[in-house]
Amino acid sequence: MTTKPVTSMATGITRRQMLSATLAGTSGVLSGMVLRAGEPQAGVSAVADPKIRGPFPILSTPFTAAGAVDFEVLAHEARFVDWGGCAGMIWPQSGDSVDLLTQDEKLHGMEVLAETTRGLRTALCLGVQGQDTAEMLVYAQHAEKLAPAALISRPPDSGRTEDDLRQYWRALAAVAKRPVIIQTTGGVAYKGPTPSVPLLIELAREFPHFGYVKEEASPIIARTRALVAARPPIRRVFSARGGLGWLFEAHLGTEGLITERAVYAEVLTKIWELQQSGTDPAALRELYARFLLLTNLGDHLPGGALRGFQLYLWKKRGVFKNMISRQYGPNKARPEKPIFSELQLTQDETAEIDFRFEALRPYLKAEAPRV
Repeated sequence: MTTKPVTSMATGITRRQMLSATLAGTSGVLSGMVLRAGEPQAGVSAVADPKIRGPFPILSTPFTAAGAVDFEVLAHEARFVDWGGCAGMIWPQSGDSVDLLTQDEKLHGMEVLAETTRGLRTALCLGVQGQDTAEMLVYAQHAEKLAPAALISRPPDSGRTEDDLRQYWRALAAVAKRPVIIQTTGGVAYKGPTPSVPLLIELAREFPHFGYVKEEASPIIARTRALVAARPPIRRVFSARGGLGWLFEAHLGTEGLITERAVYAEVLTKIWELQQSGTDPAALRELYARFLLLTNLGDHLPGGALRGFQLYLWKKRGVFKNMISRQYGPNKARPEKPIFSELQLTQDETAEIDFRFEALRPYLKAEAPRV
């Protein structure tokens, strides 16, 4: 699928022109950022933003029958997460949305979500990352014009040393005016190092809008303990990894969850509320166990643990119209043209999903909004 040049909502220039301008100016941004490292950015606070806390599920990207991004359903998905009570939502951030969408699709999707979430309670966080600094800045500059509650960024595919990561995120700090969450793992093409805890602390000290971390790198427990112990300047540590370690990590001090589990929006909200109140540990154990009972199916059914069979639940809940996904090419390569297919489940497999989903029924809100 190809897309036509799209005019930026905020600037009136095409996105290809935006990319060219960014490429031309990257070296200046980087050199200026090195000189200003350590100086507080105007309009941001050293205190953790109270909105950037709690469950921030990543939206799953919906597609049409022809394999195009279904922006109408993406907007409906955002309203569903708000209806479910989550503190925030994130897009684009999962591997398939970062790697397998075109630049135009991602920029337009940001615009759609910024418009959709205007007036909603749930905070919008936009994903800004690239294969290198120049590509990341295209997304960061566009996201800034849309004024979301926060940004999130993973390491660049081209990063090979910790100093590469340092300079990449310093360049982001130069243009960001709101909290920035750092994801500690990269995409499928990333071959560089895991950002060390000292680097994350260093960036948090330099920039008052940094210090928010989505921790999912090994050794997860040791790193989580170290980051929590570094508050401040670390401002917020989020659990990740599908929520599989959320309960233990929350006991260690994480303050929310970031993962592609938006279909369980009200369940994530209830788990978070039980964690915060501390008044009913038995209810927390019971609900978390039921959540894990269902998500465990990702190890047994086709399609992967995070998207996979959850597409069936998106349809079941009346949000998605199909179970279509884009796919990587051989050896996880990004194909020149989109490859897409619809998830196929057997009757036995859907029966098992339904059986386990029923365990969550007492915790689900009634009358979910439908497409």
